[in-house]
Amino acid sequence: MKVRVDPERCQGHTLCAMIAPDSFELSDIDGSSSAVSEVVPADQEDRVREAAHSCPEQAILTTDET
Repeated sequence: MKVRVDPERCQGHTLCAMIAPDSFELSDIDGSSSAVSEVVPADQEDRVREAAHSCPEQAILTTDET
């Protein structure tokens, strides 16, 4: 699975980092999120999917590619 955060959509709600703290990091400047790594470790996939589903701006994009 791969993940990325659309910087145009992300508004810094921080839910992703609360749900999947090992997969998302927040900017110290504006709180916007970015993926720690494009490739999601298998043990983090469920949390990343939950974070993507929970994002109010739908800024987290996932694919099943590896």
